Amino acid sequence: MKQVFTYGERVALVTGATSGIGASVAETLAKCGCKVAIIGRNKERANKVCEKIRNEGGTAEIFLGDISSADVCNSIAKEVADKFTGIDILVNCAGILAASKLWETTEEEWNNVLSSNLSGTFFMIQKCLPWLRKADNGRIINVSSNAGRMGGYENSQSYTASKGGIIAITMGIARQLAPEGITVNVVCPGTTKTDMSKEYGEEKLMRLISRIPVGRLGKPEDTATAVSFFASKETGFITGAILDINGGMYMG
Repeated sequence: MKQVFTYGERVALVTGATSGIGASVAETLAKCGCKVAIIGRNKERANKVCEKIRNEGGTAEIFLGDISSADVCNSIAKEVADKFTGIDILVNCAGILAASKLWETTEEEWNNVLSSNLSGTFFMIQKCLPWLRKADNGRIINVSSNAGRMGGYENSQSYTASKGGIIAITMGIARQLAPEGITVNVVCPGTTKTDMSKEYGEEKLMRLISRIPVGRLGKPEDTATAVSFFASKETGFITGAILDINGGMYMG
């Protein structure tokens, strides 16, 4: 039986791939047949993800760096392209979460969150673009958040602003790159059970669950499945799309 979605042996660069949603995305794309570049800052966690992919018969390599720096984004893009002779799929999943109140947010926190979440996404796209332009069925998938859609409940405004910005640049870049055959889409997970979500604390998490119609937190693979859909060769007529993955918390 012919597969509905196909990938070929394309190269997928996944930022934030050492844990949580990013790790699940890397593992899922590897299962789809992609060669995966694991981008992150923690070598130990990167090794675990890489080893799991290889043990399951997939192909993966590790590239360490902090993507909040445009120079680092540039270096990583070149290293990945040199190693795999190109980049076909870019998944921007790296990010940090802050849960401080409006009146508690410091300038340092604001700058750190915006640099990691929004600037990192933009500059990874910019620096990978030369190879995406050469790719067959180039794909960019950005990971935003339910907070970027509706403001969130328990997260900080620095996080909300960064994730809303990701949605905005997704649509703008999608328009610019559509004539070149590169699609740009964004997924917006609701609160997902990862190490990052522990930042909220048990009480806040219970409040969030009470607002989710399906009655549970998201799982990393919920988002990974959606990312793999956008990464497939068959989704070339979908660009600038926003896909909500939040158990019904936001419908609009």
